[in-house]
Amino acid sequence: MLRPRYNTDKTLNSRKADIQPLKETLQALVNAYKLQGKLNEVTIVESWEKIMGRAIALKTQEIYFRHGKLFVRISSAPLKHELVMAKTKVIDLINAQVGVKAIEEVVFL
Repeated sequence: MLRPRYNTDKTLNSRKADIQPLKETLQALVNAYKLQGKLNEVTIVESWEKIMGRAIALKTQEIYFRHGKLFVRISSAPLKHELVMAKTKVIDLINAQVGVKAIEEVVFL
């Protein structure tokens, strides 16, 4: 009759103690190289249509960051006026999408 073998090798068990989830490892790497701000900026630009909707995304010509401000060039003057009036709501929607206070001001061009 065969008996199951149990691993009594201590080096294998100590390696298991050093194992970390990939998510935690990547987050530590992002923090170490101070990439979180840039990652948030890329997330905002890439999810602009999801945040603001397709109609606004179609009228958006350009979107970029400078010194913590989000600059958005809108091709429609009436839409631009509406967005300027709802600037605080736009900021709240963007920051909610990212999960942190990524931007403090939005400038509509």
